Parts: sequence; structure tokens; C-alpha cells
Amino acid sequence: MSMSDPLGDMLTRIRNAQAARQSRCKAPASKLRENVLEVLKREGYIRAWRTEEVRPGVRFIDIELKYSEGEPAIKEITRVSKPGRRVYSKIAELPKFYNGLGTSILSTPRGVMSENEARAANVGGEVLCRVF
Repeated sequence: MSMSDPLGDMLTRIRNAQAARQSRCKAPASKLRENVLEVLKREGYIRAWRTEEVRPGVRFIDIELKYSEGEPAIKEITRVSKPGRRVYSKIAELPKFYNGLGTSILSTPRGVMSENEARAANVGGEVLCRVF
């Protein structure tokens, strides 16, 4: 069975694992997922991630979740642009999320980057998800 929204699936796995207070979760690997996880790591929302090959041609991502005083570092993570409705934004028109406390993750022509990195590079793109 094919998956229509692989990134949304990974975000849901992270949400569910943190709701269950698990220290790790796994998701099937892809370049887009790895790029989004790298942004989450740079922004301090997850502790680490690594890929592992289960068998030839089948890779999974092991995500180490981050907690602070027993509370998850990610309070809210939502998918913005979905397969049925893509959301694009110029960087000047991108609204602040939680008055600047949250972070939007964008897919730009220069790669996947956080809202702050996109503002510094002055590039817009597809708004993949928002994290707080």
C-alpha cells in the first residue's frame, strides 16, 4: 500500500511517541524526512537522528526525542502544506508563528530550512510544517 503523505506520517509518529513519553521513534527513511529532521535538530527540537538499513534497499530513521524536565521539547507540530493543498509563501508574507516562538520549516530552492534561515537568505518556498 502506498503512502500519500510520508512527511505527515513521520510528524504523526513523532507526536504519538512524545504523547506516550517514549525516548525514540522510527520512521521509513527519505531525503525529505532527513532534511526536515536536520532542521529540527539544528533548532533544538530533537536530540539526534540516524539512519539504519534494515535489509538491502530498506532504510529507517531512528529519531531520538528531546525532553526538558519531563516535558517534550515539541509542544505542537503540524503539517501545513499537504498533498491535496500545497501552501507556498514569500518570505516577506510568512506570518510569525506563536509571535516568533514557533518555527516554520520551508522547502526552498536552496533546500529545506527553518523560517529564520529562510529570512536570512531572503527566499520563500513551500511551508512544510510548523513546530512549537
